[in-house]
Amino acid sequence: MTNKSKDKNASPLTPHASPAPEGPMRDIQREPDTRKVPIDKVGVKNISYPIVVQDKSKLEQHTVARINMYVDLPHHFKGTHMSRFIEILNQYRGEISILSLDTILQEMKERLEASCAHMELEFPYFIEKQAPASGARGLMEYQCRMLGTLGDSADFVLGVTVPVTSLCPCSKEISARGAHNQRSAINVQIRYRDHVWLEDLIEWVESCGSAPVYSLLKREDEKAVTEQAYDNPMFVEDIVRAVTLKLRQQPAIQWFRVECENFESIHNHSAYALVESGTR
Repeated sequence: MTNKSKDKNASPLTPHASPAPEGPMRDIQREPDTRKVPIDKVGVKNISYPIVVQDKSKLEQHTVARINMYVDLPHHFKGTHMSRFIEILNQYRGEISILSLDTILQEMKERLEASCAHMELEFPYFIEKQAPASGARGLMEYQCRMLGTLGDSADFVLGVTVPVTSLCPCSKEISARGAHNQRSAINVQIRYRDHVWLEDLIEWVESCGSAPVYSLLKREDEKAVTEQAYDNPMFVEDIVRAVTLKLRQQPAIQWFRVECENFESIHNHSAYALVESGTR
């Protein structure tokens, strides 16, 4: 049997040292690609990150957004540097808002050597609402969106989903007692010339349903809301037309898309309608 020499100071638990890297690390993403296929959007999705939103009554509101970030990729590059998106977010920590969106998009273009950058944010926004009869107050949550694009020019879209109650005019007309109603979701996206407060946009949209939705209602409030809806029956078509007329009255808004989905209470389907109006 052959005896092999061993280092007396070596331990069986001591890992072997890794060889030191030789020269700069290879940047595979920036190597050429020969398939000649440019990519319109490449990046990262579904990042949870704190942002600041302008609040009409309290100046600002802190919330948490789900963020998507993309750039275009020329056909001659193999890939993009995904970590740089996160680095840019960290660079603007505590400053991510509508006011900083153009700056962040420009940083994305420069750091990632792109001609176009996109950023999408979806976040909950809270407004204190007062019940119609008791005056009870509660925080109502609205899902909001900011969509920014910076290429040769800048584009920004503000969006919100507003829940309302809708009561069926047909059901009220043909029924001897009562009428069926349902929860409706009104999705609105706008482009605007001058600043539009989220609170104002939500109020305009909310006024176009049969009745609003609240986070806190006492019995007297339930009676008031139920009777308001019964006195104001609306089809899904009525709702999108009412929102269209309301938004056309706002000189700051240059383009909008309004969608409404009624989650029917007695049908096994939803009712849906859409209107788009204005210039992009």
